[in-house]
Amino acid sequence: MKRAAPALHVHAFSPLEVLHGATTLGCSVEEFLSELKTAGLATLPGTAAEILDDEVRAIICPDKLDTAQWLEVVRTAHKVGLKSTATIMFGHVEEPMHWARHLLRIRALQVETHGFTEFVPLPFVHMEAPMWRAGRARSGPTFREAVLMHAVARLVLHPEIRNIQTSWVKMGASGAALCLASGANDLGGTLMNESITRAAGGVNGQEFAAASLAQLITTIGRRPRQRTTLYGEPALTTRTLARPTAGVLNEYSFARGGSQWRGA
Repeated sequence: MKRAAPALHVHAFSPLEVLHGATTLGCSVEEFLSELKTAGLATLPGTAAEILDDEVRAIICPDKLDTAQWLEVVRTAHKVGLKSTATIMFGHVEEPMHWARHLLRIRALQVETHGFTEFVPLPFVHMEAPMWRAGRARSGPTFREAVLMHAVARLVLHPEIRNIQTSWVKMGASGAALCLASGANDLGGTLMNESITRAAGGVNGQEFAAASLAQLITTIGRRPRQRTTLYGEPALTTRTLARPTAGVLNEYSFARGGSQWRGA
């Protein structure tokens, strides 16, 4: 991919996939990540985190890596110079104390490595989840809980992680707008044919045009600012302009498969 498009930012491989790859090849996680970086990998998604507490993981994902393994893979990624996001998937079998443990573990690792670019709360979408169908999980968080997660994440993680991203795929446009007024400062992305949330029964996720993202931000009194995956300023050659119906000129760039907007 990098040979074909040297300027492309490659954002790939969750901690679970990294551990699986290293184990399959019989090498250390550090060796595996170093090879990926040499090949062109730039950042990792901080997914497969679910809830970073083994009491919960034993119920919802016993076949995935445990809390210590997730943290160690991400620690190693940061050590070799790869930044990553951080996520939480909440609203299933966990309790507020598990949210607190998760947030504090993310904060502690950030104090140690300074490798997280943003934190992304992901409300559990229950409709097609086997655990919910078996009556073993609740029907996702309440709307109030979802908004509070963004707000509390801002309080707990500041100033170590300065960017709290809200997902319109999970929250919908109006929910994302409320989160931007409640602690989140980041909105992404345009996406194309998102499948994970929709497969779980979500109704959003096909596409949200960049101009619409910008307009959503301006309607709540925020100023959109385009960014790169690493929160820098995009090069002029990668910028595309979008003009929302309000008539305000806004810019967007493509990162991680879609436009990323930051509500300044």
